[in-house]
Amino acid sequence: MSKFLYGIDFGTTNSALSIFDEEKKEIISTISIPSLIYFKHALTSADEENYVVGEKAIEEYLNDGMKGRFIKSIKQILSRTTFTETRIQNRRYNASDLVTLILKDLKNTADKITGTNCEKAIIGRPVFFDDDNTQKDTLAQTRLRKAAENAGFTDVRFQFEPIGAAFAYEKTITKKEKVLVADLGGGTTDFTYLILDPEKVGSKDRKNDMIASGGIYIGGDSLDSAFMWEKGTPFFGKNTQYEATRGQILNVPKSLFANICSWDKMNFFNGQKIKKDIEDYYYFSGNDRKFKNLITLIDNNLGYSVFQSIEKTKIELSDKPSIDFIYNNMGIEIDETISISQYNAVIEKDVQRISEYLDKFLTEYNINPTDIDCLFLTGGTSMVAAIQELFKSKFPHIPMNSGDNFKSVAKGLAYSGYLFDEGAVS
Repeated sequence: MSKFLYGIDFGTTNSALSIFDEEKKEIISTISIPSLIYFKHALTSADEENYVVGEKAIEEYLNDGMKGRFIKSIKQILSRTTFTETRIQNRRYNASDLVTLILKDLKNTADKITGTNCEKAIIGRPVFFDDDNTQKDTLAQTRLRKAAENAGFTDVRFQFEPIGAAFAYEKTITKKEKVLVADLGGGTTDFTYLILDPEKVGSKDRKNDMIASGGIYIGGDSLDSAFMWEKGTPFFGKNTQYEATRGQILNVPKSLFANICSWDKMNFFNGQKIKKDIEDYYYFSGNDRKFKNLITLIDNNLGYSVFQSIEKTKIELSDKPSIDFIYNNMGIEIDETISISQYNAVIEKDVQRISEYLDKFLTEYNINPTDIDCLFLTGGTSMVAAIQELFKSKFPHIPMNSGDNFKSVAKGLAYSGYLFDEGAVS
């Protein structure tokens, strides 16, 4: 029987797996990959795998001239009732099928390290997959469980991701603390208020230590979408005008550009009718140069590379007063200096929604800031300057800590073995 337990943080942007040795009571390794899948444009042999994941997905995507099918932010579709399946190379893939490919890759890598076929896993999940929608939340967890089973896990428990982050932090403290954990990922922002105690590490009963949990459907992808709308779409013809009839000048529909601001909406352009409409807008705009960029973006599947540049801009603005937002590819030329104040203005609405939700969370659970001993922030979005400032302004006298923003949740999940005890709730 396997002596290992895997803690898996399947994330919107990155996914991680921690291997916990249940005999030694310690984590022996943690692996991490980008949550990306690339389906190859053409196969060289009938028995060749038609996809690659993680870093290899980026490499193959670029080597293949960006002609295949590139998929990111898969976690976002778990709660989408409108998503049933997608067809790739004459095969049908539902949401669970796509997630399975990521989980299977993580499991295979971990099994090689342990030399076993580990079938036991604690998988992280946001407090809400979708804003407080029970039906969508149930659907998402059902799909995630099915993906885990497809990947080879027969014994699965679920744990809230911010609780996982908290357990990782608990390993570093020396005294009991009441901690507010904020897990700011690519898709969601989750909060948990709980009691951490180094003497309880590995304890079988932590139910009474969990005081409150909540979350909102805003994360790094939301910030990137807002940036694309404000700073990216003007370079793709958002303000283009066309002559509908002789002498009647209209603006190209803004809906076209909303669909290049969200990765999962890119498939909106697959239909022949919408492609024909775009070609007509281009013709009747007098072949507007910036609108041509939209056609180039769609026809050459450049969405991921554009969002890479947006992500780079966001990261560098975390500690710089300004940065150049640059993208040059296939005739698309973007070069605009973005200051931190400009960026903060772009993401202001999303940051404000997080702020308002946090206030509601504290009020709903009667949490007085004076009762919080420490803040623990994790997740890639926690590094955004405006997010850091939000917490500093709300809790100026409370120390703020952070762990490994991409691995701490997986490590904490691996410390959640008590969920396998009889009677534990998953």
